[in-house]
Amino acid sequence: MLIPVILAGGSGSRLWPLSRSAYPKQLIPLISNSSMLQETALRAKSIKGCDFLIVICNKEHRFLVQEQLEEINIHDAKIILEPCGRNTAPAATIAALFVADNFGQDSLMLVMPADHSIKDNEGFLSAIKSAKKNAEVDKLVTFGVKPLAAETGYGYIKTSPSFNEHKSCNIIEFIEKPKLEIAEKFVSSKQYYWNSGMFLYKADTWLKEVNIYQPELLDDCRIAKSSIIEDANFYHLDEETLSSCENISIDYAVMEKTKNAVLVPLVAEWSDVGSWSALQDIQASDVNGNVVLGDIHIDDVQDSYMRAESRMLAVVGVKDHIVIETADAVLVAHKDSSQKVKDIVTKIKTDNRVETSFHKKVFRPWGYFETCDSGKNFKVKRISVKPMASLSLQMHSHRSEHWVVVKGIAEVTRGEEVSTLNANESTYIPKGVKHKLANKTNEPLEIIEVQSGDYLGEDDIVRFEDCYGRVEV
Repeated sequence: MLIPVILAGGSGSRLWPLSRSAYPKQLIPLISNSSMLQETALRAKSIKGCDFLIVICNKEHRFLVQEQLEEINIHDAKIILEPCGRNTAPAATIAALFVADNFGQDSLMLVMPADHSIKDNEGFLSAIKSAKKNAEVDKLVTFGVKPLAAETGYGYIKTSPSFNEHKSCNIIEFIEKPKLEIAEKFVSSKQYYWNSGMFLYKADTWLKEVNIYQPELLDDCRIAKSSIIEDANFYHLDEETLSSCENISIDYAVMEKTKNAVLVPLVAEWSDVGSWSALQDIQASDVNGNVVLGDIHIDDVQDSYMRAESRMLAVVGVKDHIVIETADAVLVAHKDSSQKVKDIVTKIKTDNRVETSFHKKVFRPWGYFETCDSGKNFKVKRISVKPMASLSLQMHSHRSEHWVVVKGIAEVTRGEEVSTLNANESTYIPKGVKHKLANKTNEPLEIIEVQSGDYLGEDDIVRFEDCYGRVEV
């Protein structure tokens, strides 16, 4: 049995402003009409004998992940929820414990990031076939990609020059992101591969290796795994026990130490989509080398990536640039600096700007809200509630709210009063009053909400009842 384990906990800050912590790159349709998570899940399900799927993600993304999987008819995935990020080694170890308990110690695990691009699915399946043969004889398999250029944003793996009967080669060493002149030497050599961050092994083989090289981590992961609370397809990890696990990657924890690892080449048009320039490299360009997505007008532009999400964008007289427009932020960068986008995001975050975390449109399990205007002591939102969905019964300490129904029929709870509002009708919710908005119809509900008060942050919410399990006990 082979169990794909999709790691979907990253933030993707190098693809800001499109990717944000509340809506990271793995949940965004960057390359096709499907999100990268959806593409990864479908790729995993294409493997012969793959009946089950595990996704590990941040608990804040759980409803988005579930909804995206259901959109592609995957309804039975096991979704393990991390209340805090602890890197890939704890995630892989907890997943191995979970697989061993639920599917058997000899079950094979394919650990793969949710935010990579693989265009050649046949090449992917061929590499999996070779990797399975190695994993079945208790090897830890990593997948390597032959370098196409001197890329300084990737890690590299040096291997032995010969291959065994299972089409794998021994690993000599791992090299972190090298300087350009060193990367150029790696490209010219036949012994170096890009580190894809994908792995295949038996659950028991991984646990034995972790016990050898990271016994404390294994103990902490056992405690964290034992804390799991099951809720339908969700498996909630406890924050206190998970946070005790060391923050360490699979490579650092085991792969760079073990003598039991091999590499299988992955020839499948792979990219980790780790920057805007990397995204440009894998998308079709025009005769001038430009990728143009959205309502964009250009003149005298060469070898640039331009994307407009919400309005017209005009670009004139530039070369080798990245220009990204969203409703509330614009990024302009030289392609040579695309790896530095993460640095500017860190700086913006220290200024407490919400643009690093949220878009103007923020998705919730019941629908979404979009900020239309804001100023001192007021904010205007457009709220869309899915059919047969409802917000939590909640209260605000610092703001009052005016609701105006513009489409559909709203059921409004205000204190002890429950009423129905139709289009063009409104209500007022004073601060400190328990209230709830529900859509009991089969049509979408849209309202305009006007908030007023001395503090309008999203954390000014006390929930009393919630059908999505967001009430803090």
